[in-house]
Amino acid sequence: MHINGIEVKGKVVDRQSRCKHYHKDVDIIAIKFYCCQTYYPCHKCHEEEGCGNPQVWPKALFDEKAVLCGHCGKELTINEYLHSAYQCPNCNAQFNPGCGLHRHYYFET
Repeated sequence: MHINGIEVKGKVVDRQSRCKHYHKDVDIIAIKFYCCQTYYPCHKCHEEEGCGNPQVWPKALFDEKAVLCGHCGKELTINEYLHSAYQCPNCNAQFNPGCGLHRHYYFET
């Protein structure tokens, strides 16, 4: 599946990057995994179909674009996402605040 020309892999179920694991209205981001530089909707999709070598983004690279808004297709830097108050700074679409519980799967804490 592609959002704004960017491929999102995994068990995607709609055009806003919701997947079979997380599919509430606010589950609309995909995250580029540091290890394989590939976007997936969630850590479970990456576990099932990813590179098999999960690695988190180091803090030194938090200015890299690694979060994709499934609503407008804007790529956000990790810092933009982490400081977004769970909404896209481009289109104001709401992101799931529960994703913060999984931050350690994606980003150095």
